[in-house]
Amino acid sequence: MQLAFVLYKYFPYGGLQRDFMRIAQVCQVRGHAVRVYVLSWEGDIPQGFDVQRVPVKALTNHRRNERFAAWVQADLARRPVDRVIGFNKMPGLDVYYAADPCYEHKARTQRGPLYRLGARYKHYSAFEKAVFSPAARTEILMISEVQQPLFMQYYRTPAERFHLLPPGIAPDRRAPANAEQIRNAFRREFELGDTDLLIVQIGSGFKTKGLDRSIRALASLPAGLRARTRLMVVGQDDARRFRAQAKADGVADRVEFLQGRDDVPRFLLGADLLIHPAYNENTGTVLLEALVAGLPVLTTDVCGYAHYIEEADCGLVVPSPFSQHQLNSRLARMLEDDEVRGRWHAQALAFADQADLYSLPEKAADVILGDMD
Repeated sequence: MQLAFVLYKYFPYGGLQRDFMRIAQVCQVRGHAVRVYVLSWEGDIPQGFDVQRVPVKALTNHRRNERFAAWVQADLARRPVDRVIGFNKMPGLDVYYAADPCYEHKARTQRGPLYRLGARYKHYSAFEKAVFSPAARTEILMISEVQQPLFMQYYRTPAERFHLLPPGIAPDRRAPANAEQIRNAFRREFELGDTDLLIVQIGSGFKTKGLDRSIRALASLPAGLRARTRLMVVGQDDARRFRAQAKADGVADRVEFLQGRDDVPRFLLGADLLIHPAYNENTGTVLLEALVAGLPVLTTDVCGYAHYIEEADCGLVVPSPFSQHQLNSRLARMLEDDEVRGRWHAQALAFADQADLYSLPEKAADVILGDMD
């Protein structure tokens, strides 16, 4: 069968993009042809993928999205497919992968009435309604239990159209048998001594992920602890604002900004702590990537996957409403206590061995293909 996957941008380091790639490849392995519509594609194209770069432009994102969706619909009319799978909200989808939270909820609770008079709101609201309206027939792949009640509240979407997926952590994130050797080599490469502490923050979208909170927390550490602690930021984003903040907070020499990388598992094995104090996060896949690597986690409860950190007892979760003071004190406590971090490490690996944290691509393909296999 011929499948069409639709997403605005593909680049190798985004969580949505990695999920798309693994789901599409599972469908391909099962014998189905993969066509992909994108505005832009960065990185290698897998063998057998038919990637269509849609040639539309506009002065605003929402106007560009409208032109993109119209172009895709016109092309699909000329070259029909058996299923259309979207990774961004738009009309005409048979299946939608719900990586993004409910836009209408955000517009109603975090914006004033004037915001809802603008063209941007009208566009995103209409595209979300095209997926979740009771009149639509789109099947919805959910990766966060938190969001489903919100979509049902605003759109009265029938419950039977939602399919909750387990997490889909890539197998290469699991701690291998030679994890200790990899850790030692990593720490030698980055000149980390036996008493040095490494915090990592991993993910594109520094503002949403709460990098400003992480830098403040680092700056708040007691002088002696701060002097032997480094923060490495791995992700694809503009770091200028955060470099300036680190300089203003007096920790520029303790923060290193790296671009998106293909060797993230080495960072998870080489670090002492993952920090992820996101402002909002539908899931937070990196939390589970750290968990299966045995890396203790400090995060916020707004992340859809934060409950796994509590269930595994492999770190700390800052509750809402967020308090920078709580983040600061918990970071200091976690860094000061080597014994507790060792216990969290062992509990994370034990949890990773028995929990289903890996089957998202296969379960998503089951829904997408339905009776096509």
